[in-house]
Amino acid sequence: MSFLRACALSELAEDVPKRVDLNGVPVSVVRTDEGVFAINDICSHANVSLSEGEVEDCMIECWLHGSSFDLRTGKPSGLPATKPVAVYPVKIEGDDVLVSVNQES
Repeated sequence: MSFLRACALSELAEDVPKRVDLNGVPVSVVRTDEGVFAINDICSHANVSLSEGEVEDCMIECWLHGSSFDLRTGKPSGLPATKPVAVYPVKIEGDDVLVSVNQES
């Protein structure tokens, strides 16, 4: 599994998504009180950026239609989205947030 640097940990405000592109993959990186998560940034219901939505209780909400996705599993919590989005392994090395977009969980 290869990891790429997504951003600095110090750049992440709690519950504020940050969009990064890793090898052409749009990723939303989010720091919560449960840890740091990386999730595909494109809503599975509509082609919009999840990083423009709000985060609460380890869920990221799509701003367009209101579906929320679990940052830990990628599963939607309700309609209109029915398909999960990919989540990616994250590791922290010093102040670097590293994400593997080659390995989805």
